[in-house]
Amino acid sequence: MILDPVLPVWALVIVGGALAVFAIVQLVAPGRGRGRGRWMWLSRLVMVLLLVLVALRPTLPASTLPPAASGDVDVYFVVDTTSSMAAEDWGDGEPRLTGVREDILTIAETLIGARVSLVTFDAVTVHRVPLTTDVSALAQATRALEQEITTYSAGSSIDEPVDYLTDILTTDASENPERSRILYYLGDGEQTSGQAPGSFAELAAAVDGGAVLGYGTDAGGPMKQYTGYDDGTEPGYIQDYSTGADAISRINERALGTIADELGVPYIHRDADSSVAEATEGIRVGNVETPDEVPASPGEFYWIAAIPLAALALLELAWMLSTVLRSGAGGRIRTGRRVSHG
Repeated sequence: MILDPVLPVWALVIVGGALAVFAIVQLVAPGRGRGRGRWMWLSRLVMVLLLVLVALRPTLPASTLPPAASGDVDVYFVVDTTSSMAAEDWGDGEPRLTGVREDILTIAETLIGARVSLVTFDAVTVHRVPLTTDVSALAQATRALEQEITTYSAGSSIDEPVDYLTDILTTDASENPERSRILYYLGDGEQTSGQAPGSFAELAAAVDGGAVLGYGTDAGGPMKQYTGYDDGTEPGYIQDYSTGADAISRINERALGTIADELGVPYIHRDADSSVAEATEGIRVGNVETPDEVPASPGEFYWIAAIPLAALALLELAWMLSTVLRSGAGGRIRTGRRVSHG
């Protein structure tokens, strides 16, 4: 057992000792007898001792520690959030982003101990989660992923994040040469900007592994509009104004395969019926070991003393209130007496 006091031990001893001595003096003072006053001072002495015990915060050290940043891997998730990623051809007619969210969370859990980062791109590239060991921050940002606002869409370009990724990956490589950098590109490969996509080859030197994950089907699916806010109405589907029908987005696996070849990583087509485990094969996160059971914190016992302390504090409050009420009633009686003359 160890102590984690809220104040220095010497301060607790001085303050607690002084209060305890005062309570003992009042307890043994002549005239206390066996009445309620004696019992209340005994209660106060016990409260002082319990309060000192709570302030000392006795704990048992945890037998194991949760996974820490002892891994030597940095994992970058790069996600396409253009309107095409809302195409409803994942699983049972769900948007492709549903699969993206599930895969990111699964990979992050598999590579526990690594530093993780989340980058999204549509019309612009946004670094939503800088490198961190806080997987909960990544999970929160991942669950909040949405497609771009439909009215802002100006056509998708699969190479939009190249310049930004080149900057952050080369900086990471120069500052942390001992760490490995794993890149996961998650998208559908659809290029609608009217220009040929640029190359990812310049990133290859800064990437040590990862995968390009492709979402969508050859048949494709329609895409719901996204306004950025929820007004309670069901959004309609994005229209193909050349035909007047719902626009259909289809996966471009050839483009995704090219990105994978340029990065030097495998391409993996994703669907709701298969596992994403292939994307993490062969990746080892340093010497991080995940215990079967990880305690949230060391065992703390101060709360055991806090329970009777709270009960005695309520008793003290009740005693004080009854004293005030009796004093008030006695004062009214004395004030209401009439004095007889003669």
